[in-house]
Amino acid sequence: MGGTGAPEWLIREDASQPVLLALYLRQVLGIRSPDELPHLRGIPPRVNDRAAEAQSLLERQWREYWAMTVEPTAHPSPVPLELVDGFATLVALPSQGSDALKAAIMPYGGEALAFSQSAHERYRKDSAAKPGVSYRAYASAIAEHERQVGRRAHSFELNVQVLPLTQRGVWWIGSLTIAVTDGLRGDVAAFDSAIHPIIAELA
Repeated sequence: MGGTGAPEWLIREDASQPVLLALYLRQVLGIRSPDELPHLRGIPPRVNDRAAEAQSLLERQWREYWAMTVEPTAHPSPVPLELVDGFATLVALPSQGSDALKAAIMPYGGEALAFSQSAHERYRKDSAAKPGVSYRAYASAIAEHERQVGRRAHSFELNVQVLPLTQRGVWWIGSLTIAVTDGLRGDVAAFDSAIHPIIAELA
């Protein structure tokens, strides 16, 4: 987005099914990481009854899966990935070193898929009902940043995941990726204020 020869900015917004599904699994498995990211609405978190060592292993394997899901090109797997039965094409885990996670998620395929499809579809319908709103929100924040700093914005990329989280806010979940609550994303004035610091950091 931007004219020829001018700095380019690229913002991709989505409620990606793999990300939604990973967060659903995080919750039903009782995974704490990432600590600062709130839970999904309407999904009761698991009461954790695993031994500390088993929990630690599961958390580590989930963090690796989360990083590959959020920013796959920045976190390639050192070994081939294999699809997990029951999750369609939405969950691929390393063929080695993810046995604990694979075993733990197996019972949740149907419900996790249903949740991720439903939440993604809700986002898609909301976006389709307000064409152009997404672009304008970011363009206006970038224009305001340019006015404040007195120069053109630097070229940058940003991925935005709009998620049904229990708290309103914006969180970094990757080096080029933020999570924003759907309620905050739908509030034009509040989202404008919340996205400004992110744009300032990148542009």
